[in-house]
Amino acid sequence: MTLATPAPKRLLSVDAFRALNMLCMIFINDLSGVKGIPYWMDHAKRMEDRMGFADTIFPAFLFIVGLSIPLAIDRKFQKGESSGSIASHILMRSLALLVMGFFHVNLESYSSAAILPEAVWEILITLGFFLIWLDYPDAVSKTKRYIFIGAGWLTLAVMAALYKGGDAADSHWMRPEWWGILGIIGWSYLVCGFVYFLVNGKFPAVIIAFAVFIGFNIINHGLHLKLNLPVIYDGSSMSLVMAGAVISLWYARIFTKGYNAKLWFMLFLAGCFAIAAGLLIRPYTEGISKIRATPSWVLICTGISILVFEIMVYLVDFKGKKNRFSLIWPAGTVTLTCYLIPYLQVGFYRLVHFHYPDVLNYGWSGFFRSWAVAFVVVIIGGFLAKKHLKLKV
Repeated sequence: MTLATPAPKRLLSVDAFRALNMLCMIFINDLSGVKGIPYWMDHAKRMEDRMGFADTIFPAFLFIVGLSIPLAIDRKFQKGESSGSIASHILMRSLALLVMGFFHVNLESYSSAAILPEAVWEILITLGFFLIWLDYPDAVSKTKRYIFIGAGWLTLAVMAALYKGGDAADSHWMRPEWWGILGIIGWSYLVCGFVYFLVNGKFPAVIIAFAVFIGFNIINHGLHLKLNLPVIYDGSSMSLVMAGAVISLWYARIFTKGYNAKLWFMLFLAGCFAIAAGLLIRPYTEGISKIRATPSWVLICTGISILVFEIMVYLVDFKGKKNRFSLIWPAGTVTLTCYLIPYLQVGFYRLVHFHYPDVLNYGWSGFFRSWAVAFVVVIIGGFLAKKHLKLKV
């Protein structure tokens, strides 16, 4: 079995895009603790009809997931892996993200009445993730791997058993209130990965899949039906991922023709068209809102992501300027590791009752503090990767 439209073996521009996106994600997460930041940079409130810079980061990551799907699956076929092996990989990768997302979302309702302090619970589940999904080097024997992985699962099982959420008077056990960032990525990857796999990477079928998901999202919000289907929900996340897959496949179709004016014009046109479409349907589909996942937000973020991808292709693949991203490159290659490091950081801060000076929690001082934290986290991620301490799902 081979894909209908073979993709390039690897696009460094996707890694650069992912690195920039993860750096911004870490920055935005840290910035949430800073007061007095510019209005346009923060998340919009639930009922606001607008979007800030923070509202573009996660949808861009979903778009990048879509960009990577054709590249990753085609690479597995080229290596001679069976269809069963590839399907199993999609399933297990999704399961890993869902497990981590499930634990993360329950941090939000962790009870002060629980046996363990929240900081300890946060650190231990993160260490459990590392033990289970560490990319163990070949030098580590299978026996040791199984021991470490088993210890990781045991850690998560004990943490789940000790968990208590909600108020002391009305506590509850762990529950998937919204699955968390990683969980949403997991569900989206599961659905879109299998859609792509089952249609054999055929370009028209992938376009139809995107049209179905965005159409469902538009109907859901335009007609106020609120048909949140299991797994798919309102189709917003799947729309963003499938949009990335469409662009990735389209890029693969013209990749062999070389870089020319038509390529840059078509990518620019696609990005502008998506933004214009989002603005056009804005009055009829509940406005622009990340929290409500409206179609306008989906399409505008898709357009922005296409334009950023075009810039990355031009700088990295066409001009060969990969070195400009060298400092943040680990965020694009050991992305999950970089994403999880702040959970250890925040857990440790809470454990020792560390707080930044007030001057670093407000305004531009806090703004630059958050950027500094983001860069330090990425540098640590790169250092851990060199020591073979990186996650792989």
